[in-house]
Amino acid sequence: MQKYFVEPEQFGDEEVIITGQDAHHLVRVMRSKPGAKFIVSDGEAREALVELVEADSEQVKARILEHRATTAEAACRVTIAQSLPKGDKMELIIQKCTEIGAVSFIPFQSDRTVVQYDSKKEAKRLERWSKIAKEAAEQSHRNRVPDMKPSMSVKQLVQAMEQYDLVLLCYEDERGTQIRDVVQPYATKVASVVDKGEVLIIVGPEGGFTAQEVETFVNAGAVSVGLGRRILRAETAGMLALTCVLYETGEMGGV
Repeated sequence: MQKYFVEPEQFGDEEVIITGQDAHHLVRVMRSKPGAKFIVSDGEAREALVELVEADSEQVKARILEHRATTAEAACRVTIAQSLPKGDKMELIIQKCTEIGAVSFIPFQSDRTVVQYDSKKEAKRLERWSKIAKEAAEQSHRNRVPDMKPSMSVKQLVQAMEQYDLVLLCYEDERGTQIRDVVQPYATKVASVVDKGEVLIIVGPEGGFTAQEVETFVNAGAVSVGLGRRILRAETAGMLALTCVLYETGEMGGV
């Protein structure tokens, strides 16, 4: 069943109003008629099964049939900090990590980042990425759309690390500590609580991190971890690490 996110003020007690591109999608793409049912969420605490009452390409009015529980979010909130990769790889990372369960994304620039940062294109790029996250959240029936943070430098990312309970640095040259060695004890520690905390996963660009960057992150509190015996692409590492964290903290059952 199709799902749409609306602003909280569009979500009334008995009626939901859908506007903009979502209204166009319902009417022009899905060809929905009065009586059609779909799911609407305000991205915070409310979600409902609704029935289309009247519509045009500018606005859709839908009647609330029943309120639904918002239980699709993981108890462990994981943010992906991704050094900007080449081409459209960031779009793939955002799409797939949103489907898996990431709550936010932090693009950042590291020493080996190939992409040239352009502040004039920042707003347009963030808008594009936010749209991809929204569409992926709708497709996977998330209860919220992940936050898209502005691009950061390594220094700014290090400062932001303070707000997380656990910071994992995915490092291809790490031969000692593997991700499960760190996440499993963390999962055991939070197993008895509903709120399983905030985790930050830091992933490098195609060329990986420099030794100096690894030292900087580790000295600031990050744990350098390996992701197995194989070298992963930049766009694959975050997906794997995210899945490992959610699995160990009970997203797939058992905790």
